[in-house]
Parts: sequence; C-alpha cells; structure tokens
Amino acid sequence: MKRLMALILAVMLMAGVAYAKGLEVKQKAGDYNVEIRLDKNPPVVGNNSMEIEITDASGRPVTDAKVLVNYSMPAMPGMPAANYKSVALLTGTKYAATLNPSMSGAWNVAVKITKSGKTSIVKFNIDAQ
Repeated sequence: MKRLMALILAVMLMAGVAYAKGLEVKQKAGDYNVEIRLDKNPPVVGNNSMEIEITDASGRPVTDAKVLVNYSMPAMPGMPAANYKSVALLTGTKYAATLNPSMSGAWNVAVKITKSGKTSIVKFNIDAQ
C-alpha cells in the first residue's frame, strides 16, 4: 500500500511539472503595456525561450519597435560580472528572444523597447536553476 501511494504521489508530481506554467511578467513601460513570457519557471541554465508582447495605450500591438534583451549577473568574489544581449525578432505581433544564462543564480533582465528614437525599459529578475 505504501508503494502504491508513493507511486501515485510521484506521478502527480511529475504531471505538475509537465504542465507547469512558464514565468510571466506584466509591466507598463512608458506608453506601452508589456507582457513577457518565459517558457520555463524557474528559468534554467541554458536556453529559455522568451515571448514579448507590446501593446499601446489602446491595446493595439506594437510591431515596429526595436527590442533588445540585456541580461546580467553582477560580479561576485572570484568571478567577474556576466553581461549578455539578445535581439528580439518580430514573429507575427509578438517578439521572440532566447535567454541563455551561463550559470545558476540571480540574473537581472532588462527589455529595451526603442521606437521613434524613444526607449522604454522593463526590468525584472530571474533565478536560473
């Protein structure tokens, strides 16, 4: 009976991981509403797909912006700072980028949206596993 209960519990936990929701961040950046989705929560060392949806004040998609994702880990004793960039490419009405943290730990992420010479930034943190 104990083995059966352990097996049921293990299957339930694995199902929860299989259907785990990705990380979502919603913020206002200047005149834009920005929704950012990562495919994994928590993000992992290695490739993490990012989808960025930008809308204007009336809810229309913004498809003519330049979107750049900067992610960094501050310097620590015996380790220099890590700084990376990823250009987000427009796919339909959303932008797609890949984050590739090189090690586990806390990372700072800044999504820079540039349109008509004006830059707006969404900042958030992730903890790569």
